[in-house]
Amino acid sequence: MKQRTLALVLVLCGLLATSVPVIAADEELSATQPEFVFDPSTIVPGQPRVVVNDQVLNTDVPTRMIGNVTYVPYFPVIKALYPDAVSTWTGERTIIEATGLNMEIIPAQKYVIINGRYLYQPNGFTTVDDRILFPVRTLCSWLGAEVSWDEINYCVVITAGGDPITSGADYYDSTDLYWLSHIINAESGNQPLEGKIAVGNVVLNRVASSTFPNTVKEVIYQKNQFTPVRNGSINLEPNAESVIAAKLCLDGANTVGNALFFLNPRTASSSWASRNRPYITTIGAHAFYG
Repeated sequence: MKQRTLALVLVLCGLLATSVPVIAADEELSATQPEFVFDPSTIVPGQPRVVVNDQVLNTDVPTRMIGNVTYVPYFPVIKALYPDAVSTWTGERTIIEATGLNMEIIPAQKYVIINGRYLYQPNGFTTVDDRILFPVRTLCSWLGAEVSWDEINYCVVITAGGDPITSGADYYDSTDLYWLSHIINAESGNQPLEGKIAVGNVVLNRVASSTFPNTVKEVIYQKNQFTPVRNGSINLEPNAESVIAAKLCLDGANTVGNALFFLNPRTASSSWASRNRPYITTIGAHAFYG
């Protein structure tokens, strides 16, 4: 009898020893990888939910899905990723400040300023009840977060992953910025922002082309290419928007594609470019050619 009892005890101990680690592993998995399962009846087509760092985000205005792009109200996302974020409205712009992040949104402009970087957004946001919503992947690329799409739960999943974008002080080459802003000002200082960007695009397109010199300054000073070099206006101090346009160009803004030439049709209607290069578009006083 005693032998049978001892054997039973040993069997029970063996079962407990093998089952405890499995339970512990399951508990750890559920703690580190929570699953969100939303009631399908609460899903609103065109208004995906947002989950940030495993927490469902409550927003003051609903998200919007336009095409395959989800637009989200920016400050709730920023606040979830940067708990110390503070938003201030100055009368013409919103300034968001947090550790490692400084963001300026100017509703009247087509760009956003983040850590001194000028990022062109001609069609990059939408508004709901006077609130600005940004494409979630674009916003998170600025903030250093990763984005995935949960088809089952019809929600965007955002996870903090890294630092926000590099600062303008570290990103912009000071020599390129100097010469690009000067040629933009000299050639198009009185033109709309899109026209200023277009002139900068021509210079940078030439830098990227094997047909032209490979630095901004060398492109500008190539013989018989830019009138401001001959008349000295290249040396004038650029206005503020010309500097902004140069930064936008260096950060990828483009309004004329692969254009390599431009001219003022009023003063150069029969130039070599107009006769030999494909016409692309006209912005302000300038026509652009490929």
